[in-house]
Amino acid sequence: MFRRLFAASVLALGGYGSAYAQSVDAPTFSVGDSWVYTNTTETGTQGWVRKDETITVERVGSDGLLIAAKQEGSTQPPVERLVGLDWSRSRDVNGKQQVVNRPLVFPLSQGKKWRVEYTEANPNRQHTSESFRSEYVVVGWEDVQVPAGTFKALKIESQGEWTALVAPSVSTDTHAQVASGAMATVSQSQITTPRTVSGKLYKAFWYVPSEKRFVKAVEEYYDSKGVRSQRYTEELNSSKLSG
Repeated sequence: MFRRLFAASVLALGGYGSAYAQSVDAPTFSVGDSWVYTNTTETGTQGWVRKDETITVERVGSDGLLIAAKQEGSTQPPVERLVGLDWSRSRDVNGKQQVVNRPLVFPLSQGKKWRVEYTEANPNRQHTSESFRSEYVVVGWEDVQVPAGTFKALKIESQGEWTALVAPSVSTDTHAQVASGAMATVSQSQITTPRTVSGKLYKAFWYVPSEKRFVKAVEEYYDSKGVRSQRYTEELNSSKLSG
């Protein structure tokens, strides 16, 4: 609590133009640091699902963290995963570990920009390839309200695009047909030729230095017609931090 009040007082005294506000360095993590978030998943017009999740630092390395994520009320053990010290996420892309999401690049300062892009071959049966490109920019300081309270946060926004090459496919329709008193089975095949489709991405993160993480995050995905297909929202409920 003292840490959070001290950080807030520095901002209040110095304003957004203070040295503290102009450049934000990477946080220092400790084993046991934890955050409780409310996660909301919205899928098209199918409604939404809301669950609380606790994220705990299990190990601190020179280039990343091992974190454990456990959903409230779940009987399953926590899911452990590796993330970067900037909360970036990496995974296998074409046989090589590659960053697929990087919400923060330290030191953070207003106007700073970076890009994340990658192309994955044969990601699923429907697509021969998928490409993602996101342009990030540090917008500036603003107030944000979440269940844990109201914070002065450094907002990062990302605009992007996805492109997919639809794989060729053959669909067969089989039905019975009666002709001249006899029944026969008739099959009709339809061939789908390869084509390219694309859509938009939007992401926003509100980072609070005293919390060592963003207190709110939004990720939105739009289909080829510009209709939002999914939205993921994280909002901080509480935290237990050392240092």
